[in-house]
Formats: sequence, C-alpha cells, structure tokens
Amino acid sequence: MTSDSGIDVPLKAAGPAAGAAAATTDPALTTTDPDAAAPRISAARAILVETRPRQWTKNLVIFAPLLFSLNLSRRADVVEVVLAFFLFCLISGGVYIVNDLHDRGRDRLHHRRRLRPLAAGQLDPTVAVAAATVLLGVGLAGSALVDPALGLVALGYILLQGAYTFVLKKLVLLDVMAIATGFVLRVAAGAVVIGVAVSPWLLTCAALLALFLALVKRRHELLADPHALEHRPVLRQYTPEFLDQVISIVTAATLAVYAIYTFLSQSAETSPYLMLTIPFVAYGLLRYLFLMHSRHAGGNPEEVLLGDPALAIDLGLWAVVVVVVLYST
Repeated sequence: MTSDSGIDVPLKAAGPAAGAAAATTDPALTTTDPDAAAPRISAARAILVETRPRQWTKNLVIFAPLLFSLNLSRRADVVEVVLAFFLFCLISGGVYIVNDLHDRGRDRLHHRRRLRPLAAGQLDPTVAVAAATVLLGVGLAGSALVDPALGLVALGYILLQGAYTFVLKKLVLLDVMAIATGFVLRVAAGAVVIGVAVSPWLLTCAALLALFLALVKRRHELLADPHALEHRPVLRQYTPEFLDQVISIVTAATLAVYAIYTFLSQSAETSPYLMLTIPFVAYGLLRYLFLMHSRHAGGNPEEVLLGDPALAIDLGLWAVVVVVVLYST
C-alpha cells in the first residue's frame, strides 16, 4: 500500500491542477466497498456462483466405495452413486450459501472472497436464504427417497456443516477435524447407497487426506494473506511451526494407512497387487508438500490438484492403475 508521503511528492511537483485531479479520482481507486466495483449479474447466476461448482469435485470421493468394492461394472450401483453425487452437490451448494451468508461481512476483507455475490452485494440475502432452503431441502429429501440410510448420512452432513459454520470454524483443531469428518460422511454416503460395508482403513485414509489438505490450507492462509486474522479469527491460535509439525505427522500417517489398506483390506485379498498404487500416493503427497513450500500453494486444494500438471497426471495414473489392478484379477 502506498504511503501518504509517497503520494504528496508527485502532487506538489505537478502543481495544484494535478492535486485537484488526484483528489477527484483517489476515492474510486482506494475504496474498499465491493459494491462500488461489483458488476451486475442475474440472481440465477449469482446463486450458481455462490454454490461454488468447482468445489463439487470434493464430492467425487462418494465414488470410492463403488470403485474399491468391485461394483463398478454393476449399472444399478453406478446409477445410485451418481444420484448420490448430484444430491450431495445440491446439499454442498446450499451449505456454501449458508456459510457465505454468515461470513459475508468478513469475506469483504478478503481479496478473493469479497468478489462472491453475497459479499459484493450482487445477491439479495433473502433470495440467498430461499435458494439455500430449496437446495438443502431437495438434496435431503432426494437422498431419503433414494435410500433412507443415505438420507440419514445427508442429514448428518448438513448438521455437521451447520455446526462448522456457526461454531466449529472458530475452534482451533476442531475446525480442520470437522472438514475431515465431512469427507468421511461423503465416503459413507457412497457406501450406504449401494449397501456395502466400507473398509475402516478407507475411511481413515479419507479423513487423513482431508485433514492434510485442510491443514495446508490453514498454513497458506496464515502466511500468504495479510488480512487472514480478520476474516478467519481461528488463525490467531495457529502458528506456522505448529502447522508444519502437524502436517508432517498427518502426511506420514496418510501414507502409512493407505499402505496398510493395500495389504490388509478386503479389496487387497482379491487384488494383491493393489500395493502397486502406493508410489503414486507417496508422490502425490510429496508433490503437494513441494508446491506448498516452493510455490506457496495450498489455498485452494481443488486448484492445486487439478492445476498442477504433474499432480494431475499422478492422480490420473493412480486411478488407471487402481482400476486395472482391481478389475483385471
């Protein structure tokens, strides 16, 4: 930010006319009100933006039980999991709207979040409440219709996200653990909808991986965002040193648990070569840490996972090898 003394020098040198012109234009350049610069968009588009479609990729973990239970070739199961995925996308969209309604004041302090329609004044809060109600209602009712057990998992997910939005995001460690639990519930949704028992090792892998991503994100926010403490007060209780230590522990635990899964799970009994996928997981974790330290990445996990070519290729190869190993034996 330019200091006052740095502005005065050219104004005095240029004379009174320049000073008057600068005084006229300066407020438009320095305003912090997002409404002033926010372009007008339709309510429908604003609602779509608020549902954060790019983050729906998190719901892809719903397919994990279908893949690892060797039911990928069963059309009925595939259809049910696809339905569960889209229903959780609706629920996730409603949750994001509620979260942004609650945080729109603090979001205006963030260089990117201030551009969200609610924070920027592009979407009326009343309309947002109605949209969130519809999305959550349709998602929950649809889940219960597809399978009562799926409805219970969806209800648990909504309650968890509500607790996170209003309480847990303010509590150190419980904030990132709530995020990890959300991923566990997604995996559970993919299991109950096709009636399979999900491996505890797979659930633990999902929880640890989500915890890893959440901790890296907290580290990025703490170090890279000068306004982080204002829009996310829980960061006052974290330190870079603590986060680095915890990230190291979770990284090792994630790799160890995944390795155990490839040896001891029910899937491994029928597909002993599942252990061949361990190097891809190891590389992915280490590549993410490399990007965190050398390129200060991690603020948006979905952008890192899909935006880094090496990491995207690694994920693709892991998926290919998993399918080949599981379905060719």
